[in-house]
Amino acid sequence: MTGLGAVFRPQLPPERLRAVARAAEEAGLEELWLWEDCFLEGGISTAAAALAWTDRLRVGIGLLPVPLRNVAVTAMETATLHRLFPGRAILGVGHGVQDWMGQVGARAESPVTLLHEYLDALRALLRGERVSTDGRYVKLDGVALDWPPTEVPEVLTGATGPRTLRLSGEAADGTILTAATPPEGVRRARLLIDEGRARAGRTDAHRVVVYLHAATGADADARLRAEIEAGGEAALPEHGVAGDADAVAKAVQRLADAGADTVILQPTADEPDPEGFVRFVADEVRPLVP
Repeated sequence: MTGLGAVFRPQLPPERLRAVARAAEEAGLEELWLWEDCFLEGGISTAAAALAWTDRLRVGIGLLPVPLRNVAVTAMETATLHRLFPGRAILGVGHGVQDWMGQVGARAESPVTLLHEYLDALRALLRGERVSTDGRYVKLDGVALDWPPTEVPEVLTGATGPRTLRLSGEAADGTILTAATPPEGVRRARLLIDEGRARAGRTDAHRVVVYLHAATGADADARLRAEIEAGGEAALPEHGVAGDADAVAKAVQRLADAGADTVILQPTADEPDPEGFVRFVADEVRPLVP
């Protein structure tokens, strides 16, 4: 079965999160995803709150920009979430938007090198290992978690370019693709991910999560077009879907057929009814997606 979820956009004030998370839980939504976009809302703090306000909902962080966070801190916070809410937190990391990283003095000369070192160290720490490493960016001296997760969690990474997609296959447990990724882009991403997996000799599962621009309601077409154009994307039909549950489900299925394991519906930043949107995904779209 194709996984299905929705995004709580950080353009909404943090105090709106509780109502949206509760609506998602009550509707039976599988996954609610949160973003740590600069300079809006923190990923770990919002995830912890959403998990505490719900009992079954899985909460994804897609994603934490690694230049902002020491890897030991990310490991501690991730382990804490998994000890408190076993199996319900999904961690995504990435090299971040470079302009934002420059604004805070954290821009790396080689973002891919940083991400590779970070993934290796983070996954080892979450496996309960004691880690010493002296990389270009990541430096640890005998660091081990006192409270590692009881089950090793997956670590996903955001990727767009070929180098990062290969790296994701090599060093991560899953890949997050942006809403600008059409079905053919998912197929290409899968091939590049598999190249990385082959290079590392990996045969374990690798989950591909794809965001999908989605809007429903009377003004859905106009809101979706404005959202895509504001993001600098071409307003192509495959870059989003506006319409009823049937139209959205068909767009989800096209991504699933191309290789997506999970599709996360991304509402417009000006979505007028965020609670209604998560209910729409759970109540109307989910039954139409095999």
